[in-house]
Amino acid sequence: MKSVPDFSDIEKAHLIIHEYIHRTPALTSASINSITGADVYFKCENFQKVGAFKFRGACNAVFSLPQEEMELGVATHSSGNHAAALALAAKIRGIDAHIVMPRTSSEIKKKAVAGYGAKITFCEPTLEARENTLEKVTGKTGAIEVHPYDNFFVIAGQGTAAKELIEDAGTFDILLAPVGGGGLLSGTAISTKHLLPDCKVIATEPAGADDAFRSFRAKKLIPSVNPKTIADGLLTSLSDRTFSVILDKVDDIVTVSEEKIVEAMRLIWERMKIIVEPSSAVPLAAILGNKVEVKNKKVGIILSGGNVDLERLPF
Repeated sequence: MKSVPDFSDIEKAHLIIHEYIHRTPALTSASINSITGADVYFKCENFQKVGAFKFRGACNAVFSLPQEEMELGVATHSSGNHAAALALAAKIRGIDAHIVMPRTSSEIKKKAVAGYGAKITFCEPTLEARENTLEKVTGKTGAIEVHPYDNFFVIAGQGTAAKELIEDAGTFDILLAPVGGGGLLSGTAISTKHLLPDCKVIATEPAGADDAFRSFRAKKLIPSVNPKTIADGLLTSLSDRTFSVILDKVDDIVTVSEEKIVEAMRLIWERMKIIVEPSSAVPLAAILGNKVEVKNKKVGIILSGGNVDLERLPF
């Protein structure tokens, strides 16, 4: 099997998952258009089931595998949105979900994962601890690992968000997405470059977690080491698989300050009256920080999710 999906795999994913996911709206804001000087469309994955785009990829992974492979359930390590997404997809399919979560995960995300009926194992908040704990869990249960982003079916599922945005809102000059592990960005780039070859795909990343930016510039994978950002969904490193798509199909990666992330998040809350998490605000932060030239252009932004710990708001 090929390691990276193409647009036909994203179309196939869409057929599989469309009855389970929300086709989220593409919203605009006259005041944000006025502030940015652009025609901006927000693909609202904060309205997706589990409150994030992650449900698309998890759903495709769970429903693409044959029943006999699924009987022992699925497993993953995740600090939040992917954990909830996999737990819900497994619940819908009627199989077990085994989730390894760092003890430091936000309370709202722990509650969500438990609420979907997953079996949670907590670990220390390091990648090594997460991977070692998951290995023990899969060894004991026989469950199939569904990686949060380094997975063919997950990437194909994430690509359906950009596909819908282009189908619903037409052509774009620029499409912006946040980048953490690169699953959303890879899927977005595959869909966009197939449907709109002239549209620029630009990734946005916190300056305090800029491994994708540095990797893209160096043309070699540089892992994330001790990232520090309010955008807790963007702390992970790229994989070889997602990095190969990014090098092939993404036009640029820009970084943004924490101050701009908070400013963008607040602007979306205040002007659009919708809740987004910090990671979602990173693309708009890039525009507000003049990292992307958008004047008089039509711009699409993937709002990745809306799972915010209301006890820890940054404003």
